[in-house]
Amino acid sequence: MEISYDAKDSYYQKKFSLPVDSEHKATEFRLLSVAAPHMRAFHLSWISFFACFVSTFAAPPLLPIIRDDLNLTATDIGNAGIASVSGAVFARVVMGTACDLFGPRLASATLTLVTAPAVYCTSISNSAASFLLVRFFTGFSLATFVSTQFWMSSLFSAKVVGTANGVAGGWGNLGGGATQLIMPIVFDIIKHIGAGKFTAWRIAFFIPGLFQSLSAYGIFFLGQDLPDGNYSQLHRSGDKHKDEFTQVFYHGIKNYRASFGLANLFSRPGGGILSDIIAKKFGMRGRLWALWIVQTLGGVFCILLGKVGSLSVSVAIMIIFSVFVQAACGLTFGVVPFISRRYDFYSSAKHVPN
Repeated sequence: MEISYDAKDSYYQKKFSLPVDSEHKATEFRLLSVAAPHMRAFHLSWISFFACFVSTFAAPPLLPIIRDDLNLTATDIGNAGIASVSGAVFARVVMGTACDLFGPRLASATLTLVTAPAVYCTSISNSAASFLLVRFFTGFSLATFVSTQFWMSSLFSAKVVGTANGVAGGWGNLGGGATQLIMPIVFDIIKHIGAGKFTAWRIAFFIPGLFQSLSAYGIFFLGQDLPDGNYSQLHRSGDKHKDEFTQVFYHGIKNYRASFGLANLFSRPGGGILSDIIAKKFGMRGRLWALWIVQTLGGVFCILLGKVGSLSVSVAIMIIFSVFVQAACGLTFGVVPFISRRYDFYSSAKHVPN
């Protein structure tokens, strides 16, 4: 017997709080709702992503104090800045595969929780090397951007998925700005209680670490991968095919779009190294000229990308364009620490690319 569309819609409406399509993806985006599974997952994902941004960029607002305590040089600060975003490159490559295999809920919760110890360990940094390492490993958490976008695309239909992805990603990125307010306030409160400034900044890092940990538990216990259940449940019931790791990873590597992000592996660190090398001979003027030249070349290849009509040539130009764009990011980190000793933290935060 054929079931009418009205009957189907009525059935879906009873099962979910939001109207859904035939795949049970939400066709409406209700920002103020926390209904499971669609809107609850939305709020859990952006809050977790927000927490990861807060943790990753918790150091810049307190850099004047951290610098004096650890005797950091401008180069140390620049390298730590590059490390904080370079860590995400490795994690993003793996995160897409993890989402495909285990679901965005488990992938996001695991990464968020696994990187939380690096945030706590910032409080026991005692050298430039240890400070760079904790920022590097904390930066891995920014790969939750991938799970956030993956999750929203799994729960919202084409009619509203752009809104869901845009708001979740945008609000998550807001954590990079919010931490500029949060960390100084936390530091001042701890210092007001009676701690010295070199002790207060260390204690302050327990706040973003705790926030990140709680968001991970929230996703794990309250979130749901798909409208009809979690990956593990659907795999057991046979409602969802279980992909093989080698197959998923192979297709991920073959995807030419990944090349843009993978360029971070060498081009962004290379930009920072190039800035230091040129500065040895030409000083700050050399850093600025190198940044201008690399960024201009990136713009030239971007224009060329819009002019070519061949897919193969487009891919080649896109890869070259990506290398120059990410190198320009690294070169920017070679300039920012010299802008102002007092306002280093604000400048670094303003120039951190996602």
